[in-house]
Amino acid sequence: MGACETIIEGIIPTGGLRLDRALADVSGLSRERIKALLDDGRVALAGKPAGQASLKPAQGTPFTIRVPEAVPAEAAAQDIPLSVVHEDAHLIVIDKPAGLVVHPAAGNLDGTLVNALLHHCRGQLSGIGGVARPGIVHRIDKDTSGLLVVAKTDAAHEGLARQFADHSIHRVYQAVTTGVPVPAEGTVRGAIGRSERDRKKMALVADGRGKHAVTHYRTIELLQGAALIECRLETGRTHQVRVHLASIGHALVGDPVYGRTSSQHRPLLARLGFGRQALHAAELGFIHPASGESVRFASPTPVDLRTLIIELGGHDG
Repeated sequence: MGACETIIEGIIPTGGLRLDRALADVSGLSRERIKALLDDGRVALAGKPAGQASLKPAQGTPFTIRVPEAVPAEAAAQDIPLSVVHEDAHLIVIDKPAGLVVHPAAGNLDGTLVNALLHHCRGQLSGIGGVARPGIVHRIDKDTSGLLVVAKTDAAHEGLARQFADHSIHRVYQAVTTGVPVPAEGTVRGAIGRSERDRKKMALVADGRGKHAVTHYRTIELLQGAALIECRLETGRTHQVRVHLASIGHALVGDPVYGRTSSQHRPLLARLGFGRQALHAAELGFIHPASGESVRFASPTPVDLRTLIIELGGHDG
């Protein structure tokens, strides 16, 4: 029905499945996208309009899906330099610098990672939920550096989101804590939710009110009044590492929200101009949603964090 839509045709390969699932399996679109197309009257079975996602068509039934061209995203594309670790037709892995906001929001309407990706991926985004936008499946804080993966297609977005939901994503963070955790290696468990005292902060809350969160940590190197530690995330909650480490009395060096800069470190941070929490997303691994292969990426310690570690008596590298 015009040049502004793509026609997908085929046959239902297996009988007994819900229509939304069967079409998602053969088309590469997500089930949510299929449901929206069904609601819009853009799916036909054996030449007749189909509207019920729960319908179970017989094996061999021919289908047609008319997919409209993705509408432009509201955010503006901006030519902002990106450090691309990996890119293919389905997803892109970015090494985000500290200071870059991931998603436009009040106070940060442009100059974000999304604005940068809209420019970098122009013409390559197939439409997440019908909109030509990058699929943000997880975020890292503005002042945290490191790796994150972004989907280019609806199917990749759904596949990655499923892995984040079932906690099968491999994530390792480097962090510099105030003081030395005791024991040197351990696990912090505690539900995380909005603080009742300050709605801009997250906090440990009673089970049932927040989201279950688990952080495994181990000390890598002892520093001057601090420690370099490695955190492996079993879950991925907002500010999880920052909240969990603060809860055991070892907030991140430089964290203005969950910690307080010690008098021992204040002159050093000022001299270095280190104005962020000492946290870096160093490793990221997942099952590629298109190929099914296990992939893993690593990001070297950024210069500002490496300099801080060395100045605190740590080893270079």
